[in-house]
Amino acid sequence: MPELTPPTLNHFAFFKFKDEHFALSPGERRDFHATWLANLREAAGQLDLYQVYPAQTEADVLVWSALESEDPAAAAAFFERFARATNPHRHLVEAVHTLWGFTRPSQYTKSRSTQEIDPFAAERKPYLVVYPFVKTANWYQMSREARQGMMNEHIKIGKQYPEITQLLLYSFGLQDQEFIVIYETDDLGHFSDLVYSLRDTEARRFTERDTPLFTAIYHTAEETLALWE
Repeated sequence: MPELTPPTLNHFAFFKFKDEHFALSPGERRDFHATWLANLREAAGQLDLYQVYPAQTEADVLVWSALESEDPAAAAAFFERFARATNPHRHLVEAVHTLWGFTRPSQYTKSRSTQEIDPFAAERKPYLVVYPFVKTANWYQMSREARQGMMNEHIKIGKQYPEITQLLLYSFGLQDQEFIVIYETDDLGHFSDLVYSLRDTEARRFTERDTPLFTAIYHTAEETLALWE
């Protein structure tokens, strides 16, 4: 039997620190960061924090939560825990955007890719790129064989960049997008080359939307929050 992607829920929450946060003393900010982080870690099976600003101005930090999702009640329980972890601190930090979805086996490959991101990995690459993705209606009206041919071209180009890893989440009927695409890379310039190459593929004609795009920088959670002390 082929190795399949384990079913997981992955949630990406983008936060911006409010003026009230910066009005606190450095010690008070450290205490808030420690409390908030401890509460967030209780909400998910895996949690990573990333620096967003100054790569972009919409958010300061990204919180990536991952958990196993075989139990249908797992999503509701996670959302409750995450809200309880953050709501007491809404006067200090504001949630500005969320993206979330589920992993499932790809219909275009027979086995799990060696370039697939493990949400529960102990180590992370220096850079993370996250964006929603929507296909055109015409894409879904084509035959399975036609779509497979275009995806084969897409996959072939991706394999030319073996150091860049990817995770695909499904959000059909759950958020505005259909998919969420996540990349990890050691080199943002090299990643930009990959995206440029993918623009030439036939499948690109069937992309309706792939924004907003977020680029984030990895540090340990404590190091990330220390940037705002």
